Amino acid sequence: MHILIVTPFYLPDGGPAAPLSTMLSEELVKRGNHVTVIAAVPHYPTGIVRPDFRYKHPVETKENGVNVIRVPLPSVNRANLFQRLVQLFIFQIGATLSGINKEYDVILLNNPFFMTGIPLFFLGVVKRKPLVYAVYDVYPDIGIQTGIFRNRLIIQWVTTFEKYCLKKATLIRILSKSFIPAIMRMDIPENKIRLIYDWVDLKLIKPLPKENDFSNEYGLSDKFIVLYAGNIGLSQGLEIVLDTAARFISQPEIRFVLVGDGAGKVDLMSEAQKMGLPNVQFVPLQPRERLMQVLASASVALIVLKKGAGFGSLPSKTYSIMASGKPIIACLDEGCEARELIERAQAGICVDPENTEQLAEAIIKLRSDAQLCLAYGMKGRKYVEEFHSPQKAAEHFEDLFIECIELFEKQNTR
Repeated sequence: MHILIVTPFYLPDGGPAAPLSTMLSEELVKRGNHVTVIAAVPHYPTGIVRPDFRYKHPVETKENGVNVIRVPLPSVNRANLFQRLVQLFIFQIGATLSGINKEYDVILLNNPFFMTGIPLFFLGVVKRKPLVYAVYDVYPDIGIQTGIFRNRLIIQWVTTFEKYCLKKATLIRILSKSFIPAIMRMDIPENKIRLIYDWVDLKLIKPLPKENDFSNEYGLSDKFIVLYAGNIGLSQGLEIVLDTAARFISQPEIRFVLVGDGAGKVDLMSEAQKMGLPNVQFVPLQPRERLMQVLASASVALIVLKKGAGFGSLPSKTYSIMASGKPIIACLDEGCEARELIERAQAGICVDPENTEQLAEAIIKLRSDAQLCLAYGMKGRKYVEEFHSPQKAAEHFEDLFIECIELFEKQNTR
């Protein structure tokens, strides 16, 4: 099969989406497929393009068997929503022009529409190609829950275009079954939806000793570390970490460490300073190859989302933490898929979102029981080894693409 993948994120870009796209593409090549990826130059999470990728024109390279076309972007401040949308619009134009003359059997694009809507129209609809639309967050729901979308006209506009993409897709890939009701409310039939869970690099991320170069550099080796590693954005609700840390000021051996970057980091750092929290430490975003050391430095690892946000998202960091063999404390809505995953795998303790008291109690429980921490970590690792390897994901996607092609041909021969 000749597969075209359009995504703003591909290694060496930061964030969780880039390695997922890269692992999937490379595993599909190993299975005998021809894969072309059209991606943006590395720019996430700050919006600033890396100096060595500041191209004037798209550049095509061969990387581990994958044809990768990188679309140039201007550097912007991602905390500014307008600038971010302009950057994404430029990516879409560049991606469309880069793919318009390519030959392929099926195309995979990621939501939301303001990341890939224009390529979807020209490379999928106009060129009449089988199209898989992968939903990573349900829009406009996630924007409403996080307070990004407040204007009724904007919500209607987002709903209209996202609904268009869903309707034009031959098949829709979701990463959580909790997405199904929201997608069906947009008049999308359930028989178009296919569930494929995310995956994790089990070779890169594995259990390691707590003491390592990263933990020594930041003075974490001799502390009980409550770690949050990932995007410090608007949907996480990380204020709960600060409020909880305030309860542990008298216990300096417990330290709250937030590793990463994002649109909400400056405000969160400012709030921590105002609260006078000596037990909260902010660490810059680390290179991907250092991720296993970052996770290994944790005593427990946090997954945090605002109330309601868990039903429109399944954080990919969940799989990374489980792969690292670390116990999880998850602040997630009861009944959401990520919480059910952690409970099913017996990989940690789940508490209600925005509930400081429950979070503090979970920290105290794990702080006092090293054997329980070890058991949660071992069970999490075993679970992802069995169900969430890149090889298993590529197998599922290959089946999805074959089904998509057959369904498209059937629909167009009636």
